[in-house]
Formats: sequence, C-alpha cells, structure tokens
Amino acid sequence: MARLHLFDLDGTLLHGTSAPVQISRQLGLEAETVALDQAIGAGLIGPPEYAQQVYALWASLTEAHVVAAFEGAPWLARIREVWAEIREQGDYCAVVSLSPSFFVERLTSWGAHAAYGSRFPAVPFTEPVDPAGVLSAAAKVLIADRLCEQFRVTRADCIAYGDSSSDKDLFAAVPISVAVNADHHLSDISTHSYKGMDLWEAYELVRHVR
Repeated sequence: MARLHLFDLDGTLLHGTSAPVQISRQLGLEAETVALDQAIGAGLIGPPEYAQQVYALWASLTEAHVVAAFEGAPWLARIREVWAEIREQGDYCAVVSLSPSFFVERLTSWGAHAAYGSRFPAVPFTEPVDPAGVLSAAAKVLIADRLCEQFRVTRADCIAYGDSSSDKDLFAAVPISVAVNADHHLSDISTHSYKGMDLWEAYELVRHVR
C-alpha cells in the first residue's frame, strides 16, 4: 500500500518563521506580522482574524514580492530530494498549511503532489479575503481525508510532519507523526521528533516504515 506524507509549512518546511512573515518582510512589515503570529499561537485570535489582518497589511502586495519571499525564505535543506524519493517509491506527498494559498501552492513545482493553503484572492488583491476559505487545525484533517480518497489510501497509510498546535489534530488522526523543530507540546504526542535544518534527516526517521 502506498503512503501519504503530509507536511506542514510554517515552522516545519520553513525554519523558525512563517510564510506571512516572509511575505511581509518584502513590504517592511515583518514586525507587525511576527506579532500576529504570536497572537494566533497564543490563541488570542483565530485563523479568520489572522487572515483578515495580514490581508490588510498586504494592500500593496505584488507578484514580485511573493516570488522574492518564496525564493528568499529559510527553507529546510533537501525538500525536493525527499519529495523526489517519495515519488520514486510510489508514495505521495502533500503540503497542508494555514498560510495563503498563493504561497503554498508554489510547492507543487518542487514535487509535492498537492498543496493546500488558506484561500486568498489573487495578487494584487482586487477582492476581499473570504473567511470561509481560511483553514484551521481541524480543516487539515478534512483535507487529509480528501487526499486519502484522491490517492486511494487511508489514514492508516499517512505520515504527518509538523511543528505547532495547528498540527495536533492531524497528529492525532494518523498513526505516524514527526515533530520537526517543535516544542514539547507537539513532540510529546508525536511518534518521532527531529531538530535540525535538513528535511532528509527528518524523513529518515520514517523512510523505511511500511
């Protein structure tokens, strides 16, 4: 049976940061977005409020800003190599993130079979963000189930990689999980834990599990 590897983005594939922070850095608004990351991490605001506030910060955002943010972000090493091997093994890999879809979906060009993020309008913005399209921790599980159906696997065939409380629901739903540069709140409930800057090393923990 094939396996489905489910990757979080912020703090997992991106080391110590989030896609919104990297995007905001291009506009000189990094500090404002770090504060929003801290607020959502502390449970002071929810994903819809977060999305609406970063949307307001990005009024002047252009495609060039997004490209620069993506290309200059602190990615873990060997992401593409891991996804290439997953494909070669006949398995599947997907990214499921609360970050904006226009950033997350770029990872399909690196080899992800699918990439899901909170639904934002196209850049530059000419319409508002729809709160109904903003993902949550629970939505990650629903998307994982949809991907299972698409790839004809079950939850029992899934491996999740994440770093924060937004990954707890998914970790609870699948049998194997890898906490990547996570604090003890997530590493305590994961099957494996990894700290470092190389995704291949995290992948090695589950590479031969069948």
